[in-house]
Amino acid sequence: MLKILLPTLMLYPTILYSPSKWLWINTTVQSIFIAFLSLTLFKWDSETGWATPNPYMGTDQLSTPFLVLACWLLPMMILASQNHMSNEPLVRQRTYLALIAILQTFLILAFSATEAMMFYVMFEATLIPTLMIITRWGNQAERLNAGTYLLFYTLAASLPLLLALLLLLEKMGTLSFLALNYLPPMPLFSHGSKIWWLACLLAFLVKMPLYGVHLWLPKAHVEAPVAGSMVLAAILLKLGGYGIIRMTTTLDPLTSQLSYPLIALALWGVIMTGSICLRQTDMKSLIAYSSVSHMGLVAAGILIQTPWGLTGAIILMVSHGLVSSALFCLANTTYERTHSRTMMLARGLQMLLPFMAVWWFIANLANLALPPLPNLMGELMIISSLFNWAPWTLIFTGAGTLITAAYSLYLFLMSQRGPTPVHITKLPPSHTREHLLLAMHLIPLLLLMVKPELLWGWFF
Repeated sequence: MLKILLPTLMLYPTILYSPSKWLWINTTVQSIFIAFLSLTLFKWDSETGWATPNPYMGTDQLSTPFLVLACWLLPMMILASQNHMSNEPLVRQRTYLALIAILQTFLILAFSATEAMMFYVMFEATLIPTLMIITRWGNQAERLNAGTYLLFYTLAASLPLLLALLLLLEKMGTLSFLALNYLPPMPLFSHGSKIWWLACLLAFLVKMPLYGVHLWLPKAHVEAPVAGSMVLAAILLKLGGYGIIRMTTTLDPLTSQLSYPLIALALWGVIMTGSICLRQTDMKSLIAYSSVSHMGLVAAGILIQTPWGLTGAIILMVSHGLVSSALFCLANTTYERTHSRTMMLARGLQMLLPFMAVWWFIANLANLALPPLPNLMGELMIISSLFNWAPWTLIFTGAGTLITAAYSLYLFLMSQRGPTPVHITKLPPSHTREHLLLAMHLIPLLLLMVKPELLWGWFF
């Protein structure tokens, strides 16, 4: 565990003291080293289900895929930001990289926390660097509005969670994830315990986000710079799903009784946000709403509390993290050249950048869950477990799958096909850096087809 955390902490002196010429190269190389080092966590020797170097940090089969995903995303965020940050003063470049490194540190500590309170503190701490990245390096004037939405939605939902954790500590005497699974279930019969149950889950449902409390997400995604969009889509939304899986082990008897309205809302959100995607003109907004749609399926899969549902949710979260991050990178490459996110103004790009169109095609097919990619495996596991739980859910999940295919193809056809407008015929060519960036997103996705048990968690 420390072999990942210590090199990440050593990124700070690298960022502060590297000469300007070597700043981006040094940080990229060091972060790629951290990413490859994190893959050693998949080698599992422990029989207890936990590998803990000390009482506060540890990983199990549930947290390992998310931890590796967070480490894998670090070099890709740096690679994606390099072009649009090159014109900024050196101090701002260092600040930007430092904020990414701080965010990475908080994410590593959040996913390796063995204490619920430490997880809560790190879960909240990720908000600060994200907010600074969005409000300082966002593209439009609305970025302050987006930052306000992000801050108040997250804080309003997280304060009840803090009170709920303090109540749990008073009742149980411990907040250790290692111990909570083995304690006897609590007698939860009163109305107050139902409010406590909602308080435990609300912060994570807002972070996912569940349909109805999702309005901060499209704003934050659209206004954020590319690294902000990537880390939001790939990691920060997954903190919500990870938190729900961790907390529901202690809320056991109540979840099966009280989760019906939340599951209904999640499935309705799959249809609604998918339908919103079909009439989007803004490229980043479409990708952001598609994240809400996928996370609705994940929320439903977790809340029905079956091994298949939970495993499908983990697989879909990790594969969606790679695909949505790749789509945001592709949208950014288009934006850097055409200076517009409107799909009508940037169509017919296949004729100008044919190799980039191949990446667009693969990413969109992965987004609509093409077999045999892990996205399909996760979706099928969730859909089949939902069908087993209640057959009527097939109406929503089936329609959601159909709409997902429609808007993914719509995004590809609008941006890549059709006549090329006259005003964008002289675009700079795509760079090796951009192809490396997209290969680092999509090759791991293809490799996960070969060994999917890395993402099964502790349910099989």
